[in-house]
Amino acid sequence: MNEAKTEKAAATMPDMYGRLRILQQYKHIAIVGVSADPYRPSHFVAIYLQAEGYNIIPINPRYAGQTLLGRPVYASLKEAKDAGETIEIVDVFRKATDTPPIAREAVEIGAKVLWLQLGVRNEEAGQIAQSGGLTFVQDRCVKIEHARFFGGLHMVGLNTGVILSRKLEEPQKPQ
Repeated sequence: MNEAKTEKAAATMPDMYGRLRILQQYKHIAIVGVSADPYRPSHFVAIYLQAEGYNIIPINPRYAGQTLLGRPVYASLKEAKDAGETIEIVDVFRKATDTPPIAREAVEIGAKVLWLQLGVRNEEAGQIAQSGGLTFVQDRCVKIEHARFFGGLHMVGLNTGVILSRKLEEPQKPQ
């Protein structure tokens, strides 16, 4: 039974050409869980996408009311939408367990795509998104996909390590 569920979920996720169309068609990306720390993957992805001409909408309650990369930061997708922001893609840098409520909010605000970052998988979030009419992508990095499709794999930053949605543990210092 689990195999059937996995096959069904995998069959509904867009293939390479579907992901290419997403990145060609939509230009307004809310980055949920974006960090102000320039060394965090979410910050680097936001800089990259902004440089590639995408409209970035930073979402993080910790920085709400502040400015990040020249853009106002919102506490939630709903707050951004109420402020007049257009949100087409919701790119999520959060733990997998945090994604179902984000999926519900993405459906509520009328987003087109729910995209869970590399290392983030949640079938419940996928079901919520797809039931609400959203395209669902999981366990993929928007920056890596964009660079792959549009010739940016050679750019500085790809080889900085794995882009994850979670913090890596600090190495222990010898005593």
